[in-house]
Amino acid sequence: MRVGGLLVTMVLAGSMLLPVPAAAQEPPHPPTDPGDLRVEAGIAPGSPVPDPRPGEAFADPVVADLQRAASQVQRELGQLSGQIQGAQQKVDQAASRLATARAQRERAEAALAAQQQEIDQFSRSVFTAMGRADEFRLLVTAASPEELLGGTSLLNRLRVEQDQRLVGALTRQREAVAAERAAEADERAAAESVAELERRSGDATNRADAVSAELRDPIDAANAAVVAQQRAQQQRNSETAASWRAYLGRLDAAGIEPPPAATLRDPALLPAGLRALPGKDGKPQAGVAQIGVNGQRLLVLPRETINAVSAAVEALGRPYVPREGGEGPVAYSCDGLVRSVFTKAGLALPPAAAEQFARGRPVPAADAQPGDLVFVGPARYGVQSVGIVLDERTMLVADARLAGVVVADRPAGESLLGVVRPALGQRSAGAVPQRADGELTWRCGGVELPPRRTGAAGADEAAGAWGGYPNGLIPGAAMCPIGVGSHVLRCDAAQSFQAMSRAYAATFGETLCLTDSYRTFSAQVDLYRRKPSLAAVPGTSNHGWGLAVDLCGGAESFGTPQYGWLAVNARAFGWVNPGWARQGGGREEPWHWEFVGTP
Repeated sequence: MRVGGLLVTMVLAGSMLLPVPAAAQEPPHPPTDPGDLRVEAGIAPGSPVPDPRPGEAFADPVVADLQRAASQVQRELGQLSGQIQGAQQKVDQAASRLATARAQRERAEAALAAQQQEIDQFSRSVFTAMGRADEFRLLVTAASPEELLGGTSLLNRLRVEQDQRLVGALTRQREAVAAERAAEADERAAAESVAELERRSGDATNRADAVSAELRDPIDAANAAVVAQQRAQQQRNSETAASWRAYLGRLDAAGIEPPPAATLRDPALLPAGLRALPGKDGKPQAGVAQIGVNGQRLLVLPRETINAVSAAVEALGRPYVPREGGEGPVAYSCDGLVRSVFTKAGLALPPAAAEQFARGRPVPAADAQPGDLVFVGPARYGVQSVGIVLDERTMLVADARLAGVVVADRPAGESLLGVVRPALGQRSAGAVPQRADGELTWRCGGVELPPRRTGAAGADEAAGAWGGYPNGLIPGAAMCPIGVGSHVLRCDAAQSFQAMSRAYAATFGETLCLTDSYRTFSAQVDLYRRKPSLAAVPGTSNHGWGLAVDLCGGAESFGTPQYGWLAVNARAFGWVNPGWARQGGGREEPWHWEFVGTP
């Protein structure tokens, strides 16, 4: 609608224009009661959405108990695996000793038989040469006393030597038999130990199956709660988007175009036909205006604000991303969304929420209008989030806990740090609340955990929990594809993986081969059921946070050119082979890589 030669805009409350009493349509001055002309937001926010999701660490005590049971079974299986390996080594050692003892016994028996044969041959030789070989025979045949003594001595020595050799051979044979029997007993005992340990391992595996089965019902219930919340949030987003588009349609039908922000910055110098919009204190507000048309009171917003809010509404449902790539168009962070839509609309903003707060021109929270920016604390956490005001109750924000661009409730109380109006331009940096020592790092409505440090070398490992959804129950809309089949990851991890894969292809002529990425809770349960001693306890895997991949195509083995390339280059893209998965790390998995963010 063109008023006084100026194209103006109007905003809806819900989906209806607010009626204005006929006598108040064109007042020469703002009324003394500013509440008479207070304009509600231009977007119908829809009904409030309850949040039935489980907490980040599964508040359900049944699930927590089952996870503890699964962890205990896994520890037991790990211990049993080591014990079975040790017992099997004892079996192998006993078998080796038995083989040695058997060979020694066979050699001793052969030596004994040979010694007996030698004695038999000697006896036959003596009888053949001189008959009975005794002292009487020597006495009657000796030619001299010396010959008699010498013959007797020789015969005695031969008998003693033969007896000694025979006794020695017999002793060695008996010792070899005893050693063989002892080795057989050791082998039986070791084999029985292995059998007992394998029986206990089987029992533990059965318990793992039972835990897996018991996990399914509460996880199905949690998943149903997540689905219900997502549907409610999608409905809220859809109602908001539909209302905004209907409003834009009415503007177009009435031939109304929004004025530029510069024309609304001084309430005393508004274009003809526009009047100042009083604030809560009765004073005129800068950056917005009002007009009465056809008995209705209309809010006038700047063209840049209209375009920025329109772009933000179009981004509803896009995934949240913590850091890299936060300015879209695939995914957004809270400050990245705000900067992206306003900068493209012609109102340049700094990149970080704290800077946006410091440089923005503040307005009283009670006077907040659609398109203003609302900043979220509390102050002890610093400026941890920013959203775009929609009305008195709601804002549009890229929210970490809700894992996407959503319509959410505006902050109140100590969580409300302040409101700024981008249409008024920038100012010299003002004071900004700083995070207090010892407080958690919050960002965009969620706790941001740093990468974990493991091992003496301090190897990075993915931080794990992010957002408000449970491990393995993150909605698909909160994730991003990585360009390999149906695999998805958290959006910053997905973007970084794609960049790494392109660099890898420049060396090897093909992109990275992938076998696993985001793993649902049910998939974790199934894997734990099949490999309880190896798979992570369900609900604890970094696959369940969309922060881990399993690779193939040569990268799954230590010492290959593919693994070597990753070991040198992956960290620059934010990916690491965790310390525990490296060679000598305890659970060697060269194929497993986790996203920790770029250095």
